[in-house]
Amino acid sequence: MSAVKKSEFISLAQQVVDIEAAAVRGLSRYLDQHFADACEMLLQCRGRVIVIGMGKSGHIGGKIAATLASTGTPAFFVHPGEASHGDLGMITDADVVLALSNSGETNEVLAIAPLIKRRGVGFISMTGNPQSTLAQLSDVHLCIAVDKEACPLGLAPTSSTTATLVMGDALAVALLHARGFTADDFAMSHPGGSLGRRLLLHIRDIMHSGERLPQVSASATISEALLEMSRKGLGMTGVTDTDGVLLGIFTDGDLRRILDQRIDVHSTAIAQVMTRNPITISADVLAAQGLKTMEDRKINGLFVVDAKGHAVGALNMHDLLKAGVL
Repeated sequence: MSAVKKSEFISLAQQVVDIEAAAVRGLSRYLDQHFADACEMLLQCRGRVIVIGMGKSGHIGGKIAATLASTGTPAFFVHPGEASHGDLGMITDADVVLALSNSGETNEVLAIAPLIKRRGVGFISMTGNPQSTLAQLSDVHLCIAVDKEACPLGLAPTSSTTATLVMGDALAVALLHARGFTADDFAMSHPGGSLGRRLLLHIRDIMHSGERLPQVSASATISEALLEMSRKGLGMTGVTDTDGVLLGIFTDGDLRRILDQRIDVHSTAIAQVMTRNPITISADVLAAQGLKTMEDRKINGLFVVDAKGHAVGALNMHDLLKAGVL
């Protein structure tokens, strides 16, 4: 094994990044009527998108199928070798097949292509050779040809697989937009993990409400407000009128600021020192939006109000942390 300097590792890696970046940029020349036709076919599909590919193309195909499925286009991957031994039965007349092969001459894919065509199933291919057998067999062909592979031997699929992956992402995002797919739709297919929590949790799910909501009347004294803050443990309290409309808030930070003013906390009304027109949020928005609001405004807590300004809840950064939104 030849000795390689650390600087050579970095140099080689940079070459790979540059070559693959150029391959991705070059894809724009293939975003033409064929791409639009492929999008139309996939959009009109009444069944599922069946992605097939062999070897490295198969691995990329699995990711493309997963991306399509998670963005509103039902899809799954079928291994072409297994398809020849029974899995072809997974494909129905309502489906569309998306076949991947850089050469366009992959035997396992070509072996099942005529059978797919005979059933009248929509057939889209992605290859690096528009004149290949697979390209000629397909209803729509998407070219993903690259100038060269990042592998110095020109053998290992590198730039070509990256280009295929990006073309698959382009299809998924174009279809997402065409379907009017929303963040709520996305959340329904991503319920697990931190992503699911960020997309599914709303402010109402984690806010303190009812007896747990810290609030005092405008006529309460500072000391009474401090007692309410201690009981509810959010480091703040809301100040409301007789109808429950939020007039202001008082926080631990406000307390520190008034300590230098020699104010009598037992006789001074909280309304005199509260923060008026505080930043509030709706119970219907995502908890992730509450986190962004707190970070943007550099605050640690929020009061939740309804359409008429009534205080209906409160939460702080600790609540978001405990809920896994952070």
